[in-house]
Amino acid sequence: MNTLMSTDFNFPGQKSVYKGKVREVYTLENDVLVMVATDRLSAFDVVMPKGIPYKGQILNQIATKMMEATADIVPNWLMATPDPNVAVGKACEPFKVEMVIRGYMSGHAAREYKAGKRLLCGVPMPEGMKENDKFPEPIITPATKAEKGDHDEDISKEDILKRGIVSKEDYEVLEKYTRALFQRGTEIAAERGLILVDTKYEFGKTKEGEIVLIDEIHTPDSSRYFYADGYKERQEKDEPQKQLSKEFVRQWLISNGFQGLEGQSVPKMSDEYIGSVSNRYIELYENITGDKFEKADITNIDKRIKDNVGQYLSQQSRF
Repeated sequence: MNTLMSTDFNFPGQKSVYKGKVREVYTLENDVLVMVATDRLSAFDVVMPKGIPYKGQILNQIATKMMEATADIVPNWLMATPDPNVAVGKACEPFKVEMVIRGYMSGHAAREYKAGKRLLCGVPMPEGMKENDKFPEPIITPATKAEKGDHDEDISKEDILKRGIVSKEDYEVLEKYTRALFQRGTEIAAERGLILVDTKYEFGKTKEGEIVLIDEIHTPDSSRYFYADGYKERQEKDEPQKQLSKEFVRQWLISNGFQGLEGQSVPKMSDEYIGSVSNRYIELYENITGDKFEKADITNIDKRIKDNVGQYLSQQSRF
């Protein structure tokens, strides 16, 4: 099956291109960004050698649906989605922090708690909690944006302000927007029988000085979901929660002796396994959005994107 592993487009008015772990971002004249979601799969900060069919389309379409579903409460960068794998929007100056918000004690927070810590990014965590318990109130635990290849680092609000990473005035807006988005995301998830456990948001500032939501939101790559059905019973019995995230890929890698550590090599992924990962991502899409997934034509993904984006840009330039 064809997958999109990397791109090399030359769009009209193109100024630069940035290649992240999963997305490739083209900056054009007039402060326009073209963000292409590839089918690359990253785990433990390592990009796997083979792509996952339809993964880019799935992530892009979940993110754009969620942006549309939250645009009434928080302004965002998105202008259009001319292709299943592409989002086009306003270029912004990104804030150098990721706003992580946690409604439940899972993942990194649970690991820190088990290690005896009761403060995470300067925020107290109550005594007597166990993994996957709900926090009395969602907590915001920011992380600094690492350079490519490095790990993001926890940071407290106090340090962000003290080091001048974000001004006090702007940070208050980021906090307000983060809580509003998480509340809306929680409501959308509940309608689908899901619990939004934790997630992260990224924000930027437009040329006009407006703070907007950028990148992507509420996808299985940036968020953790539990199935609501049986959550309470599993907590009471100390059983692991049923997750909807890319955790299943991490677990497969761990069971095959890979955790991204030095000297470890990525286990071979058979076509059969890759097909099963693709199906899991489709299942994630349908659960999170409540819509049936419609596979795009992947005969020639490069040409499809080039044609669709080219057509969109030429229509825009006529106005």
